[in-house]
Amino acid sequence: MSNKRLNIGITQGDINGIGWEVILRTFADSRMTELFTPVIYGSSQVAKSYMSILDKEEDGEVRFNIISSAEKARTGAVNLIECGAGKPQPGIATAEGGKAAVEALELAVADLKEGLIDAMVTAPIAKESAQSERFNFTGHTEFMAAHLEGEPMMIMCSERLKVGLVTIHIPVAEVSHSITKEKILQSLTTLRRSLKEDFGIVEPRIAVLSLNPHAGEGGMLGTEEQEIIKPAIVEAFEQGILAFGPFPADGLFAGGGYTKYDAVLAMYHDQGLTPFKTLSPDGVNFTAGLSGVRTSPDHGTAYDIAGKGVADAQSMRNAIYTAIDIVRNRDNWVEWSANPLQHFEREKGRDVSVKDLKLPEQGDE
Repeated sequence: MSNKRLNIGITQGDINGIGWEVILRTFADSRMTELFTPVIYGSSQVAKSYMSILDKEEDGEVRFNIISSAEKARTGAVNLIECGAGKPQPGIATAEGGKAAVEALELAVADLKEGLIDAMVTAPIAKESAQSERFNFTGHTEFMAAHLEGEPMMIMCSERLKVGLVTIHIPVAEVSHSITKEKILQSLTTLRRSLKEDFGIVEPRIAVLSLNPHAGEGGMLGTEEQEIIKPAIVEAFEQGILAFGPFPADGLFAGGGYTKYDAVLAMYHDQGLTPFKTLSPDGVNFTAGLSGVRTSPDHGTAYDIAGKGVADAQSMRNAIYTAIDIVRNRDNWVEWSANPLQHFEREKGRDVSVKDLKLPEQGDE
């Protein structure tokens, strides 16, 4: 099992939102730096403006170790790489705030690709403010997918519930046309793999939601369940994926049926996120399926409370804890899934492949 100390990169997010408030509240607790080495990508001047808002006696004060590169991060310190400067205007969406958020994102993902940080935790951005020639994405998930290998899946996760999404940031009017048997099958494959490798679940059971009310009511309220979703579930099951459904979303969540499964696959954004945030208000957004680990709090910029010193940092803390757990689970998965026969032979002093080993034949004692 890997016990190496991890470098976790944290981006400042929109400088007009609550990103810096939840970051400062998180690291006001000095015990956080005992768990990992933080590398924050953001502006110390913007941080100071928000630090003045917080109650130093209640929240504590954060002292930064300013560094020029993640390679120079110091253990036991709250390290900060200067970037994304600007004049914060709490609660107001500005192009300057979006530009500052994107600059921090770009530096952090570059360091993630280089292996200088082990995972990224992103404070929330305002997607509209961030739009530019440099950032033409509908969210963090799409941004990460453009910079890392793999097929992304948004998974909302907590100890109570995990929800994966087939479609993410698209208009509701386009959802039905975007759902195909192949896309659902791919989503189930990605979700199963993430549950095993990222969360350590031996063989996950996945509940698949329907698209239409009452699961289409036998075709009276839509045929997607009969023509697309059910066939995808059947094929997935034949491939060894323990997928069940399709279930009407209201019944599965209201009746508590979701507790019988390790995860739920939702067809579209609000179908999955509304019950998740109701049941897990301090949950975490995880971008699964990619070569690098990225998590974030499950809330947005919260302009309505930005700059008022009332933002709750628990979701940010949970996002950090989840990122650490996923990195360690991935390392452990490599060890767990390695060929045990080869390991056994190496321990005995000689390295052989499986094909060289003589297995007992039927009837041998």
